[in-house]
Amino acid sequence: MESKTMKTAVMTALRKVEIQERPIPVPKENEVLVKVEYVGICGSDLHYYESGRIGDFVVEPPFVLGHEAGGTVVEVGSNVKNLKAGDRVALEPGKTCGECEFCKTGKYNLCKDVIFFATPPVDGVFQEYVAHEAGLCFKLPENVSTMEGALIEPLAVGMHAVRQGGASLGQTAVVTGAGCIGLVTLLSLKAMGVSKVVVVDVMEKRLAKAKELGADFVINGKKEEDTVAKIMEYTEGKGFDLGIETAGTQITAGQLIKGANKGATIVFVGYSASGEMTLPIGMALDKELTFKTVFRYRNIYPMAIDAVASGKIAIKDVVTDFFELDEIQNALEACVTNKADIVKGVIKIR
Repeated sequence: MESKTMKTAVMTALRKVEIQERPIPVPKENEVLVKVEYVGICGSDLHYYESGRIGDFVVEPPFVLGHEAGGTVVEVGSNVKNLKAGDRVALEPGKTCGECEFCKTGKYNLCKDVIFFATPPVDGVFQEYVAHEAGLCFKLPENVSTMEGALIEPLAVGMHAVRQGGASLGQTAVVTGAGCIGLVTLLSLKAMGVSKVVVVDVMEKRLAKAKELGADFVINGKKEEDTVAKIMEYTEGKGFDLGIETAGTQITAGQLIKGANKGATIVFVGYSASGEMTLPIGMALDKELTFKTVFRYRNIYPMAIDAVASGKIAIKDVVTDFFELDEIQNALEACVTNKADIVKGVIKIR
């Protein structure tokens, strides 16, 4: 590493990102320095870019977005034993306290004292290098690329969602929303042996991608039909066993309650714009539905990496568009304004 500085994509205002030079970080004793090679563009990055906030998390520029990263270790801290320079890794973006009741019981995603890439005020990883805790850098097998490593983060959300829902062999599932999280949820459901998966969205390109990734049926909720009637048709009039809501809309959440079989489970993953919804709870009571929710994931990375390495989940097929770090302003703008065509964008960092 001749240079002491690195390119960093810095959000300086709403919908404004510029490339700046910043010092390359120095890893602490329990950290490794990673040359970042790929970073996925997540819906949360786009929310922050476009509106500057998600719920109580408010961006105060200058701020660095990006939290889905894969890369190669170039330097290790003095206490690091599990990694060496040259190891390719997927980075789990959230560092927790390790001391609270949630950390100690294994539910560390619920830790109140978490430092998470690109969640204000913590900078993200749209940059050439990052120092990160070695325990949160998971070594990739030979046959898993660093691009796939970057996609382990969204895949972990999908895998956590299907595990929360108790997905199992022989079930019928409905996924509302076919953005990246909806698609990784679909892949996770199929890998868990769920027999029939129906995907609902309003954009044709996303539905085509869902079909390509193994959806048994797709429904365009905007276009032609009564979504609930279609769900009933595809489930032989019974309704589904497991619903996973990734779109974050009141309409899709209501459709799942109406399309559920009695005793079904619905997992809520997507955030609504306001954080609130009005739902047909009377119907949910009549059907004795189980509601589950998801906040990120926990203890999933090794399993997700193994699923990709073993060929059970073709995670790279989710990506539709690649961009260079130097063109990040155009990349984020394109992802915001062209949701119909760009299903999943990834920044390639040379």
